[in-house]
Amino acid sequence: MAAIHVVTWNNRRQYRRELERYFRIRYDIYVKRRQWHALARPINIEMDAFDTEHAVYLLALDSVGKIVGGSRLVPTLQPHLLGDVFPGLAPAGAPRAPDIFEWTRFFVSPALRSRGRSSPIAGIVLCGVLEVAHKLGIRQISVVCESFWPKRLRAFGWSILELGDILQHQDGDIIALLIDVTPEAIASTRRAYGIREPILAEAATTG
Repeated sequence: MAAIHVVTWNNRRQYRRELERYFRIRYDIYVKRRQWHALARPINIEMDAFDTEHAVYLLALDSVGKIVGGSRLVPTLQPHLLGDVFPGLAPAGAPRAPDIFEWTRFFVSPALRSRGRSSPIAGIVLCGVLEVAHKLGIRQISVVCESFWPKRLRAFGWSILELGDILQHQDGDIIALLIDVTPEAIASTRRAYGIREPILAEAATTG
């Protein structure tokens, strides 16, 4: 089973190769496959303004160290997607607090996606987002996502607040959410995917 490795500014050198591959996978998914042309660069690496020393990366690595999924958490007291690019998605204001982080760049390796159903790797990454957030003392996570996500996440037992209306965007309809990080959400997501083993790698550090 894949395990979630947590990569921060402090331990990034241990994951130098994995991080480079992570950014190349992001380019393949978001630029080549999803055609997000605004992210196109001369080199096949997708990095944005929020890939800074404050970002926390979640890398799902299989038994041979291959990246099979990933995601990113960014503190909302720093510049982030909702607060600085899509503030109109939260008319009352983007939530900002030391214990609120933004969740972005969720992906599963295209080769491991399951047609017509959610991939088991998706379950590992989703659980990883919640478990890492809980471990770091993050109370809530905000996210700008496609409009189908609220229904899907609620089906997993996540407690969600929609921060505004759906926005019709050139890359697809999007909405902003605020999600509670709770042990109940972790447990229900684990049950939904039949996950019984620890998913956080022992070697993963957040210091």
